[in-house]
Amino acid sequence: MSLASGYKPTNLTLTETSPTLWRATFDNPPVNVIGPDLMRDLKELLTELESNDTVKVVVFDSANPEFFLAHYDLEADPAIAEALPGTTGYAAWVDILVRLTKLPVVTISAVRGIARGAGSEFALATDIRFASREKALLGQMEVGFTAVAGGGATGRLSGLVGRGRTLEIMLGGEDFNGELAERYGYVNRAIPDASFETFVDAYATRVSRWDRRALVDIKGFVNEFTLLDDDVYTRQSDAFWAAAARPEFQSINSQLFERGLQKNTHIERNLGAEMGRTFPKS
Repeated sequence: MSLASGYKPTNLTLTETSPTLWRATFDNPPVNVIGPDLMRDLKELLTELESNDTVKVVVFDSANPEFFLAHYDLEADPAIAEALPGTTGYAAWVDILVRLTKLPVVTISAVRGIARGAGSEFALATDIRFASREKALLGQMEVGFTAVAGGGATGRLSGLVGRGRTLEIMLGGEDFNGELAERYGYVNRAIPDASFETFVDAYATRVSRWDRRALVDIKGFVNEFTLLDDDVYTRQSDAFWAAAARPEFQSINSQLFERGLQKNTHIERNLGAEMGRTFPKS
């Protein structure tokens, strides 16, 4: 695919650094929520990458230095996303994450800023996660909404950080900065922000120069030992949407929107802490 081939995303920018290295930059102001338009952009990109035999590495980053991907768009009509075409038959977000994990290319999340909820799940579904030591924040805050994470975070985190730390992350609903995320194994490495872009570019460029067949084979063998059955992710998605329909979830959601959710406000920047102060109203 050449960048002139008709792919016109609205919530991300695709840059062809070289024929073998692409960069997908999220750009959905004000805080990069994951809504139907971004999901459409991602599904179309995945469709291309599943059949492209030239690209070897894709780096995902953000145009907003404060937000990598804030979380799922809690204001959008979920039916719009579910109507988007997919190849797995799974719910829209699960379709994206399962396909992302199995792509025949190496995927790297360059996390500078906040990646919570579904934003964290996206990073977890990529092959490699690099974080800015000073500016990255990752977390799964769904427990504060009275819900389970719907995009497979419990399964993917368990393989990365172990059972106890997964429970700590999922039950606490708090934010993890880059340094602590690295210590836990939530991300591969935390890099000082001053050298973050240089490091990610150098690593991605190095990998993009290897033989493509070797990269695909290595990823395939690692996947054999590390991927869970897809059914696990569909069950978690069903559990999330069941919770989202309950009055407790809707009460918390309404309170947070009244306080500035999905805008570049104190509540969105500090959501991990604020979730512990927000409870359903009877």
